[in-house]
Amino acid sequence: MKVGRFQVETESRAQIVLVRERVDEILGRLEAADGLCHLWCPHTTAALTVNEGWDPDVQTDLLARLEATVPWKAGYRHAEGNAAAHIKAALIGPGVTVPVEGGKLALGRWQDVYFCEFDGPRKRTVEVRYVAG
Repeated sequence: MKVGRFQVETESRAQIVLVRERVDEILGRLEAADGLCHLWCPHTTAALTVNEGWDPDVQTDLLARLEATVPWKAGYRHAEGNAAAHIKAALIGPGVTVPVEGGKLALGRWQDVYFCEFDGPRKRTVEVRYVAG
């Protein structure tokens, strides 16, 4: 297994950042060919997912629905005051596994990789783990 990392700097409390190009850059440095790429977010208030990357309204809708479902203030007991961010990150999940073909993520035509921030702004790390097939 080969491992690389990159940083994502967010600018607001809740934000989605497309990271496919950055992952492909790391795969290039790792000399990836065909195999699997596991992307991991080592944070408890951020997440990773795959969804449509062409229309930015998908990002807006996702964040709006998550906020409606898990509002920032709802009488949570978590002492830090960011319980909603923990819940949203748990719903989306910390990692995704994507096939790699020819050294790049083998996503569908409209798919992209989202880094999802729920407790920003912050500087975050994304881990890229490549396993040859």
